[in-house]
Amino acid sequence: MSKKNNGYVSSLIGFAIGLTLLGLTACKSNTEIPQAELVRRTQEMFDGLVGGDKTPWKKYFAEDAMYFDEKGANMNKAALVETITPLPTGYSGTIKVVNAKSHIEGDVGVLSYDMDETEVIFGQDLTARYHATDTWMRRDGEWKIIAGQVLRYYEDPATGKVDHASYGDYAGTYELSPGNRLTISLDGDQLYRQRGEQAKGLLIPEATDIFFRKGVEGRIVFRRGGNGKVDALLDRRNNEDVIWQKIP
Repeated sequence: MSKKNNGYVSSLIGFAIGLTLLGLTACKSNTEIPQAELVRRTQEMFDGLVGGDKTPWKKYFAEDAMYFDEKGANMNKAALVETITPLPTGYSGTIKVVNAKSHIEGDVGVLSYDMDETEVIFGQDLTARYHATDTWMRRDGEWKIIAGQVLRYYEDPATGKVDHASYGDYAGTYELSPGNRLTISLDGDQLYRQRGEQAKGLLIPEATDIFFRKGVEGRIVFRRGGNGKVDALLDRRNNEDVIWQKIP
């Protein structure tokens, strides 16, 4: 074969490879969806919440979708869409999709993001933060959510006003089992909890006899007996109590 023919064949091979790569690129662009588009669709759904617009939720959720909200409710698409109702009179608010991350491959896309919520109830401002993960799937050329889950970030309650004179009632040693004790102590007008050799932790008042620790979910409740004196400390977690008896 002549050098001329060799060059011609090489050109044909190069052209064929180029077409193949172009086809693969086109195929990928036609099947995968960019993160920005998933975020746009997600924001569209939350923008519709204030007015109770069900349209984008019906559009972007698959008929067989599973959805788990921050309260633990397990809903199908019909049940989820039914929860989309206008805010009551005197209520307003927004939800902004932020800090989005994604993993998109082939016909599946996972979008993880935070939701910053602001709500105004008759002039009173409230805020909340949530984290959500949605799984999108391409079926018959359409991208829809097949599963979603929402979690709420823990936030400390507001500090309450209490009579610090009652702090003396709480001070003392409490026992969970023989040798397993914790101490409640006073330092000025501050109340502290210490278990064994662990560092002291500040107890912040929420209401009379009820305290919390910064960044720790749950409550510390001081129980009073029939005589009005504190006889136990309740370490309340998920509405269940671990009871520490106060040692006289």
